[in-house]
Amino acid sequence: MAHKKAGGSSRNGRDSGPQYRGVKRYAGQVVSAGSILVRQVGSKIKPGKNVGMGRDFTLYAKVDGIVSYEYKGKKRHFASVYPVQTVESPVETAQAVS
Repeated sequence: MAHKKAGGSSRNGRDSGPQYRGVKRYAGQVVSAGSILVRQVGSKIKPGKNVGMGRDFTLYAKVDGIVSYEYKGKKRHFASVYPVQTVESPVETAQAVS
């Protein structure tokens, strides 16, 4: 007869949470400074204009603007943010001149 109880599963049942990687803001979307654009492992997409890279390769916007993804060649992908130009009305411009 066995002198030990059947082995339980007390050492099992652990798992880490998901990483939630991928593109967070797509091309054409308006973002504010500090917004996360892409979470990635390694620098698959590189930072372009007005985009910074965190130490975990996260890309974030440095300025308010519109997101754009550019391709240089077949393998080089860049994420950029272009600031939105504010358009003044003709009335405001005329008042500023006079």
